[in-house]
Amino acid sequence: MADTGIFATTAEVQYKAGAGASAVSRTETYINSFMTQAESFINVATKKNWSDVYSALNADVKGILKEAASNLAAVYVISYDMSGYTSRAEAENIINILMARLTQCIAFLIDKNQQEFIEGI
Repeated sequence: MADTGIFATTAEVQYKAGAGASAVSRTETYINSFMTQAESFINVATKKNWSDVYSALNADVKGILKEAASNLAAVYVISYDMSGYTSRAEAENIINILMARLTQCIAFLIDKNQQEFIEGI
């Protein structure tokens, strides 16, 4: 099976989920599902279908989309089974960091002041 996500790869999600991630939830099959959900969330949250225009975006905008999608997908990986982490608090700390950055990425993508940059004007 190959990566089916548009914004990020399985490996990028696995890096963020960390060594404690479940052997099941860190598989490509699960991550492909999580990526589809993450990409759809980003598109809806920002009211723009980034998936359809992805190939035309500049590298910096693609990077923000990659970060946002891999952060959210990694949260799903971690949430699936936290038993591999040294403590639940460790897993929750990772989730909190990933969610904070996801929130910032979404804010950048919807900020009207960023539109010239995003659209490459």
